[in-house]
Amino acid sequence: MKLSYCNQSRQGMALVIVMCAVIMLGFLAAAFAAAMKVETRLSINSNNDPRLNWLGQSGVQLASWVVAQEASIPNEPYDSLNQYWAGGAGSAGESNSVLAGVKLDNYPIGEGTVTVKMTDMERFANINTADTPELQQALTLMGVDADSISVIADSIQDWIDNDDMPRIAGGESDYYQGMNPPFNAKNAPIDDMSELLLMKGIREHPEIFWGGSASNLPPSAIHHQLGFGHAPGQPANYPFGLNDLFTPYSNGRININTANANTLQLIPGVDANVAASILQMRAGPDGADGTEDDTPFQSVNQLVTAGVNSSVVAQMSRYCSVRSATYKVTVTAKIGASTRDFNAILYRNGRNVQVVSFYWNK
Repeated sequence: MKLSYCNQSRQGMALVIVMCAVIMLGFLAAAFAAAMKVETRLSINSNNDPRLNWLGQSGVQLASWVVAQEASIPNEPYDSLNQYWAGGAGSAGESNSVLAGVKLDNYPIGEGTVTVKMTDMERFANINTADTPELQQALTLMGVDADSISVIADSIQDWIDNDDMPRIAGGESDYYQGMNPPFNAKNAPIDDMSELLLMKGIREHPEIFWGGSASNLPPSAIHHQLGFGHAPGQPANYPFGLNDLFTPYSNGRININTANANTLQLIPGVDANVAASILQMRAGPDGADGTEDDTPFQSVNQLVTAGVNSSVVAQMSRYCSVRSATYKVTVTAKIGASTRDFNAILYRNGRNVQVVSFYWNK
C-alpha cells in the first residue's frame, strides 16, 4: 500500500512539473511570437524607408508641377487662396486646365499615397529685406513698448548686414561676445527665423518672437489680432509674434491675395481699415477665403478700389504683388501603416520651378 501511495505521489509531482513546463513553454512561445512580430514590423519599416523617400520626392515633384501649371492659366495673372495649390475650392481657370480634378490629399503614387500641403512665403514679409520703417511698424502692431522697438529693429539689421558697426540701439559681435556662451553676430542674411531668438532685445523676451506672453500662452489662441501694448508693470502679452509676420524666404513682395490683415499692414499706405477692405474684397460675397466665389486682385492697381489713394498705389509695387514665387511644401508619404513627413522650399520663376531645399522630419 505504501509503495502504491508513493508511486501515485511521484506521478502527481511529475504531472505538476510537466504542467509547469508546458505553461513556461507557452509563455516563451508567446514572447517569441511577439518579438518576431516586432522584428517583422521593424523589417517592414526598414524596407519602406527607401520607398517612402521616393514617395516624398515624388510629392515634391507633384507640387512643383502644380505651381508651374498655375503660372500658365489664362486670365489668372495672380496666386490666391481659392486655387488648388492652396487647398482652395479651385478657380474657374483651373477647372478648364490640366489641373482640373487634381487633388493633393491622398494622391496615389505607386504602392502608396502622398498628401501635399503648400504655403506661399509671399503671404509674409521678408525679414532679410525689411527696412527700419517696416520692422518698426511690425513691432508697433504687436504692441511692443516704444523703448524696445528701436533696439529690436536695429539689432535685426545689424545681424544681417556685413559689417561690425552697430546701429545706435543695435548690437554687433562686441555685444554678443559678452553673452554666456559668447558668439558673433552673423553679418549675413537670416536662413531660419529662429535666429531672431539670439538677437539683442529678443533673446531677453522670446515672446516677441513667438507671440503670447512669457508664461508660454499658446500663440494659436491669440492669432490674428491687433496689439495695443500693455500697462507699466503688466507682463507683455503679444497677440502675434515676429515669426507670424516674417520669413527668410520670399521674393520680397507681399502677396495681397494671400497675406493676413497683420502682414498687409506692413505695406506703406495700408492701415487696419484698408487691410479689412482688402480681405473683404478678395473673399467675395461669402466673406471666406478659399471658396468658389473668391474675387482675387488681378493687379496692385486694383487697391484703389479698396480705399488706397491712387498716388500711393503707384508707389506700392515695390512692396506688394498679386503673385507668389516661393512655396513651403509639406509632403506626407504613406505606404500601408508607415508614414513619413517631408519638407521642401520651391522657387518659381515663370513656369520654371526650382527645389531650393528638401529634407524630412526624423
